[in-house]
Amino acid sequence: MDTIDRIRAFNRFYTQRMGLLARSYLGSGFSLTEVRVLYELAAGELVSARALAQALGLDEGYLSRLLKRFEARGWLTRSPDPADARRALLALTPAGRQVFTPLAERSRADVAATLADLSPERQQALCGAVEEVQTLLTAPPPEIVLRDLAIGDAGWIIERHGVLYAAEEGYDATFEALVAEILAGYIRGHDPARERAWVAVRGDERLGCIFCVRADDETAKLRLFLIEPSARGTGLGKRLLRECLGYARARGYRRMVLWTHASHRAACALYAAHGFRMIDETPTRAFGQQVIDQTWEISL
Repeated sequence: MDTIDRIRAFNRFYTQRMGLLARSYLGSGFSLTEVRVLYELAAGELVSARALAQALGLDEGYLSRLLKRFEARGWLTRSPDPADARRALLALTPAGRQVFTPLAERSRADVAATLADLSPERQQALCGAVEEVQTLLTAPPPEIVLRDLAIGDAGWIIERHGVLYAAEEGYDATFEALVAEILAGYIRGHDPARERAWVAVRGDERLGCIFCVRADDETAKLRLFLIEPSARGTGLGKRLLRECLGYARARGYRRMVLWTHASHRAACALYAAHGFRMIDETPTRAFGQQVIDQTWEISL
């Protein structure tokens, strides 16, 4: 399933699980929309009909008819807005609150019953997932930051190289082993004056990485360049590559080389666009696949 199908599948699961498709919400005799309007009015803050419609994404005409029904039943009052006499502010009457209170209690009890079979740890995990959904759909994404290699990054780099290259290129576990060997060598013995790694993060989410390591006094080597699928097409690849090239120039290297495969077309196009040229190409078998090794170089 693609992303849209997965979200639609979750919507179907959630609406059925929470009983949102029933004609009457929790057997109350009220529709879900009516309960939501009562909830907003019970929140305590005076609100205009227009603001309420915007907050709930409701048609103003439909909401107006619903509010008139509430008002006719004695659940709703309207008072002039001190800041604008043309506008009325809405509030629940004591009778309206008597209607709403058992609905709120019933809703809490229904959620509690849904969570009853989950351990406290799983309940917290569920809350975290729900909050993540809210954040992703409402808040602007945090800025992407490039930082140094930190504790835990090595495991992520190995795992993501293994998973992504297996899915996209069919590589076997020997590729993951190679990545682990490269990382182990870097962590144990890199020269911080002439070698560096960058990890791109957005909040707590890792999105990519790139390494500049020493091949010899005049040659830097680009290694472990990875962009998560969710960050591709955002310009992050260009940003990481330029950061790496700039660092190599500033450290006095005269050239940079890299090793890749011909099948990595997007990466090769990025290298070519930044001045790299392919200097060697050799068909071989590696990582359980027939591949074409390529060496690229750029003068700094």
